[in-house]
Amino acid sequence: MLPPAARLTRSQDFGLVVRRGRRAGRPRLVVHVLKPDVPTLDSSKVGFVVSKAVGNSVVRHRVYRRLRHVVRPALDELPPGTLVVVRALAPAAEASSSELAADFSSALRKVLR
Repeated sequence: MLPPAARLTRSQDFGLVVRRGRRAGRPRLVVHVLKPDVPTLDSSKVGFVVSKAVGNSVVRHRVYRRLRHVVRPALDELPPGTLVVVRALAPAAEASSSELAADFSSALRKVLR
């Protein structure tokens, strides 16, 4: 579980990150990252988008839990104030946690360059 301070919950924040942030796509997911313009002490926040294209409710929640587990350790390594949106694609339904982790870390490295 992610701590409440690390969750991206407002629709406006999701839209801001997707519109203004940098994006990196992988076969199973897309990562959007918006770094702060000025240094801040705010904690990094992450949000997830797992649409019906991924599968039924059970499959979507399984993918969401796996992504949450993959992203949590990376939150400490992000610059303070960074906002991240992880969007799962349809192939994420059949992916293992290790495959999701590899895709996430690869996309995150590309975006943070």
